[in-house]
Amino acid sequence: MKLYNTLSREKEEFEPLEGEEVRIYSCGPTVYSYAHIGNLRTYVFMDILRRVLKYNGYKLKHVMNITDVGHLVSDADEGEDKMMKTAKEQKKSPWEIAGYYTEVFFNDIKALNIEKPELVPKATEHIPEMIEFVRGLIEKGYGYETSDGIYFDIGKFKDYGKLSGIDLEGQIAGARVEINEEKRHPADFALWKKAPREHIMQWPSPWGMGYPGWHIECSAMSRKYLGDFFDIHTGGVDHIPVHHENEIAQSQALLGKPAVRRWMHGEFLLVDNGKMSKSLGNTYTVADLKAKGFNPLAFRYFCLNAHYRSKLNFTWDGLQAAQVSLDRLLEGAWAHKKGNERVESGVVSQFKREFEEAVNDDLNIPKALGVVWSVIRQPAKSQGLYELLLNFDSILGLDLDKVREKEEKAPELEPEIEDLINRRQQARKEKNWQKADEIRDTLKAMGITLEDTPQGVKVVRK
Repeated sequence: MKLYNTLSREKEEFEPLEGEEVRIYSCGPTVYSYAHIGNLRTYVFMDILRRVLKYNGYKLKHVMNITDVGHLVSDADEGEDKMMKTAKEQKKSPWEIAGYYTEVFFNDIKALNIEKPELVPKATEHIPEMIEFVRGLIEKGYGYETSDGIYFDIGKFKDYGKLSGIDLEGQIAGARVEINEEKRHPADFALWKKAPREHIMQWPSPWGMGYPGWHIECSAMSRKYLGDFFDIHTGGVDHIPVHHENEIAQSQALLGKPAVRRWMHGEFLLVDNGKMSKSLGNTYTVADLKAKGFNPLAFRYFCLNAHYRSKLNFTWDGLQAAQVSLDRLLEGAWAHKKGNERVESGVVSQFKREFEEAVNDDLNIPKALGVVWSVIRQPAKSQGLYELLLNFDSILGLDLDKVREKEEKAPELEPEIEDLINRRQQARKEKNWQKADEIRDTLKAMGITLEDTPQGVKVVRK
């Protein structure tokens, strides 16, 4: 099994650090608003990674955080706390905001068949671990205090920028960054922010009342649950230049060694070939997809058609095409479920080998889907091939085990036949069973069989 490592910029053979258990940390949602489908594409990627690892027999210890404090409007250290901003706008407490949007998020990922990680810690429940982490960085000379918080001194960390490959000085020179004269370097980031008296969310610390910086949350929680060195850290590509770069710096500075063996990132979802963002007003949610009549799994299928490291352009026409393809896939699976023809075991083995080679080659799901369609199109309809599709679906997550025969539309009936059926129904309502039986026999002689079911009368034309 090979997985791409953003840090080394190449595919690497995967072996767990310890035994058969894979320890993973994924950056979870900031629960101040609805997750849009761009966010959710990253979690589809996370889910595929989980499923492929489990398919290969590994056990998972997977942590995904819930950010309910500390994430400022800018991903750096500018602007209001997103939780506070929404709380003020909606005239609710940050805890109410977090509770509501966390519930919506989990309902959304459930609709997309995204498995919930084994551990889902909240930032606000781990303030002591964060304070201890910051204290350790200060003691090692990496953290320093200003009038508004504790900052990380990136000048002391020589490897800063190794994940993103950024030219730090060039980036800062060209950035519109609010100048903080107390910072030693414009890119130094907040480990802990001192809270003004009116700030809603604040906790006691050695540096006064305050709240954690966004980046420290993930480092502290991943360390608590996964230890000082773990297998995989996932997130979206938007996290690479700031959030994950800062995580690497503060964790490695504290520990004196790397904390993560492999970094993996999912690419952007575009909208009409442009950026998707809440600020641009072009984001869509799972609720929006449902409102337009789409099965949420059509979006999952849409995501599976592109490699996780490739940009994917969302359009409504593209989602409609995905819905059609998903429906055909389900119909094809049903045909195999009903089939009783014999298929050579070598054919099944070949398909299985091709599918596994694809998913184990850095999660090449588009290629794996090609194998699935080859199985669907097999002229011999076989329950053995249906079982193979269910095996594949343990990774795809498209509910192929829930396929059922499409409800047959009532055949177009001649007016006189429709009239006879209606008259029989009326006779049954009046409990005139003799008349109802006579009409049924008349229809039978005309090639129309009626089957009375709990759902109503089913009409079968011979």
